[in-house]
Amino acid sequence: MDLALKPEHKAFSDEVRAFTRKNLSPATKEKTFSGKHYDRDDHMVWQQALGKKGWLAYTWPKKFGGPGWDVTQRFLFENVLAEEGAPRILPFGPKMVGPVIYTFGNEEQKARFLPGIRESTVSWCQGYSEPGAGSDLANLRTKAERDGDHYIVNGQKTWTSYAHWGDWIFCLVRTGASAKPQEGISFLLIDMKTPGVTVRPIIMLDGAHAVNDVFLDNVKVPVANLIGKENEGWTCAKFLLANERLGIAEVPSSKRGVSMLRTISDDPSMAEKIADVDLQVQALEMSELRALSAMALGGAPGPEVSTLKVRGSEIQQRIAELAMEAVGEYAAPYQPGMLFHDTNETPVGPDHAPPAAPRYFNMRKTSIYGGSTEIQKNIVSKMVLGL
Repeated sequence: MDLALKPEHKAFSDEVRAFTRKNLSPATKEKTFSGKHYDRDDHMVWQQALGKKGWLAYTWPKKFGGPGWDVTQRFLFENVLAEEGAPRILPFGPKMVGPVIYTFGNEEQKARFLPGIRESTVSWCQGYSEPGAGSDLANLRTKAERDGDHYIVNGQKTWTSYAHWGDWIFCLVRTGASAKPQEGISFLLIDMKTPGVTVRPIIMLDGAHAVNDVFLDNVKVPVANLIGKENEGWTCAKFLLANERLGIAEVPSSKRGVSMLRTISDDPSMAEKIADVDLQVQALEMSELRALSAMALGGAPGPEVSTLKVRGSEIQQRIAELAMEAVGEYAAPYQPGMLFHDTNETPVGPDHAPPAAPRYFNMRKTSIYGGSTEIQKNIVSKMVLGL
């Protein structure tokens, strides 16, 4: 793996940086560096700008409307966006369901759904987890029963990120009974405006509304919205999860987090801890580059990406812990006015104090979503190490 950058890569980085500085709202950028919560427009306006440029679906091949970038370009793109304070691209459309559709969908489905994903004119959410079926996803109980040209769907999905913004949801549903829980599952696309779909907010410890319960009560879904074959949705699910876990490593945002730690503490003991987590981020980055190199040679994300998910989650939590430690007692006051909207309120303590505790509590979730750390270690031991 050659890590040396060529002159054209420098020019590419400069192009991405210039585009970002021209199109990213200063208010959105300020939220990134101050730790405030984004609203829907922060994401949508930025993603639609990327979509018009042809860069939102930056992991897609050209034949499906992506830019066809190589591994180095993807790496540089992600890092420049993080350095410039761009919000994370919501992955549910461009990084999750989009690749599933162009890999397993038919031509009609590709023509119908891919343009809205590429342009961010249609928002998506993920209907995987259920009460009693999170890490043990194959235990899901949401049913889809065939009724002519439609399925009638009943069940509940939970921890559904940004379902309150979503136009569509991609769901794993049980369409057949089987002795093996992974069989009898199908991958179904559901319009969130369909009668019988109800979204109920789940407010997190930091006061933010990002996740939801989604209830499906006799929801009528056309069979034409089935991706792949009936009862073979587990293949789509595994493909999507491998791509999700590669992205959950969040190396660029962790690099930004390390840089921010250096600006908020000059304590010598903290400097040692920051240097340690910096080395961990660099090691993770090398592991991610190896996975991307394998993909560049025609491979697909395999079970080894679970190691990236585990380490990425641990590092994100460690950065949040160090921010709390640097703030000290000023992390105690809860100051929602400093997190959710522009305010002239004076923070208690330094400017970087208000988000420290909310972020710390929020980052506890990283070792659970996308498959818990325990599940990832089982995957690595069985499918990578062969134990």
